[in-house]
Amino acid sequence: MKLGVNFVKREKFSSRLGFLLISAGCAIGLGNVWRFPYITGKYGGAAFVLIYLFFLLILGLPIMVMEFSVGRASQKSAALSFDLLEPKGTKWHLYKYGAMLGNYMLMMFYTTVCGWMMIYFVKMASGEFIGKTPEQVGAVFNEMLSRPGQLTVWMIVVVLIGFGICSMGLQNGVERVTKIMMVCLLLVMVLLVFRSVTLPGASAGLAFYLKPDFSKIAEQGISDVIFAAMGQSFFTLSLGIGAMAIFGSYIGKSRTLTGESINITLLDTFVAFMAGMIIFPACFAFGVNPGEGPALVFVTLPNIFNTMVGGQLWGALFFVFMTFAALSTVVAVFENIISFGMDLWGWSRKKAVAVNIVLIILLSMPCVLGFNLWSGFTPLGGTSTIQDLEDFIISNNLLPLGSVVYLLFCTQKCGWGWDNFIKEADTGNGIKFPKWIRFYVTWILPLIVLVIFVQGYWTKFFAA
Repeated sequence: MKLGVNFVKREKFSSRLGFLLISAGCAIGLGNVWRFPYITGKYGGAAFVLIYLFFLLILGLPIMVMEFSVGRASQKSAALSFDLLEPKGTKWHLYKYGAMLGNYMLMMFYTTVCGWMMIYFVKMASGEFIGKTPEQVGAVFNEMLSRPGQLTVWMIVVVLIGFGICSMGLQNGVERVTKIMMVCLLLVMVLLVFRSVTLPGASAGLAFYLKPDFSKIAEQGISDVIFAAMGQSFFTLSLGIGAMAIFGSYIGKSRTLTGESINITLLDTFVAFMAGMIIFPACFAFGVNPGEGPALVFVTLPNIFNTMVGGQLWGALFFVFMTFAALSTVVAVFENIISFGMDLWGWSRKKAVAVNIVLIILLSMPCVLGFNLWSGFTPLGGTSTIQDLEDFIISNNLLPLGSVVYLLFCTQKCGWGWDNFIKEADTGNGIKFPKWIRFYVTWILPLIVLVIFVQGYWTKFFAA
């Protein structure tokens, strides 16, 4: 083992449920409740969902098992896990800088977007949208983005809440509070689904969402639909930056990691699916295009709630739901960020929290200012913002390339190796990792991820 590694007794989750809910909370974010519904609407509803589920099974699930295995075997975050498991003389540990960068960069814009959800909850609960025309409702979003002071305050609120929860420790803070948040998220979601599916005219939305129509795939273009499904299934779990590996380091060896990964993937998919059950019936009930993109959440849905009986209450509940979805990811990634300082330099939890509160606030400011004072800076051309650049770096680069690192590390002889990976993944009771897919995860899956990586660049810079 390498010198300089800080050996401190590792905190553990108090229960298996805590591990499942927190890991699911990390995966369940705005990619589920924001991106999944509108991308499903864009690419044809139920037929797209079936293709997405297929790719989730063959792409996301194996990589999740590998991240958890590396975390549990090393008992460390991504900052040290490769150092401890790599063969002597190899350089796998250099990827820790990519993993750490990925976690920090994700929070550089996620804290701001989580703040948007809180702002919209306040606006909805206070009745600000009542009596406004659709054009005026749309203007509220742009007006919010134009106010750097307001965005900064709410971003800081998110940072303080997130690190405040983490400062209380793994069991007393992260686990206990995330359990409450996730239960509340699921309860609010059920209420919203019930309200949405009972709206007059909601049946057309349910048919669009639940009844496959493969002719819609032909309309969009089969290759575009497949790449969209591959991309969504891959990115929804935030794999490749060690965001999941940290929770592997906090669990015991009583359960196999394949079975646990399946449970987390099912919960993640359930929330994404139910978000569609909220949005599509409501859109069809009020004659709204469900494929409108990100504006769906901040412009279209407030207009729907505005015309709905009891819309102020339902709208407020919806943004509570969105806030919990975003905040669960924030808390999970903050826990990872805190563990970097604790693992690398032996910091106490309190010191790691204090340093990172200041650091994350400073790192989040470019995203905040990119919508107003620095809006003239368009890093990717057109009307792009600093947030677009940050999202592109992590979503189109660090996640796919990091996933390839985990795949190769767990399958190649020059890395941790297949035998060590299988031994760790299969330790405990539950579903074993299927050994017959060794060739697939060793040679084919890395190539698929690299194709997704290249496709991301093609779509961003070359597609018409």
